[in-house]
Amino acid sequence: MMEVSRRQKDGVEVVKAVGRIDSNTAPKLREVLEAIIENGRYRIVFDMSEVEYLSSSGVWVLLETQKACRKWNRGGLAIVAPSDNIDYTLDLAGLKHFIEIFPDVDTAISQLA
Repeated sequence: MMEVSRRQKDGVEVVKAVGRIDSNTAPKLREVLEAIIENGRYRIVFDMSEVEYLSSSGVWVLLETQKACRKWNRGGLAIVAPSDNIDYTLDLAGLKHFIEIFPDVDTAISQLA
């Protein structure tokens, strides 16, 4: 089970997920992120402070989103406050080389804005 919410702050899209991002819920997250990009918004902060689990399906969604945001230097995806386990998963998947991680939403926004 996962809930996703979104809001805008200082010209940046802030997406927050709560729960598990797995093969059942990753498509819902993909839909939300793709809708943002399709609306011409390429600066996204993804708040993972309440995400309990991240599967390989979720990792792929994040990687695809980062690629779409960075295409033609339009913006980027920043991750906020992943748990230690999720941080480890991101590191194993090699995403920490492609996606910046920040301790809080405001810091991430200031880097993307």
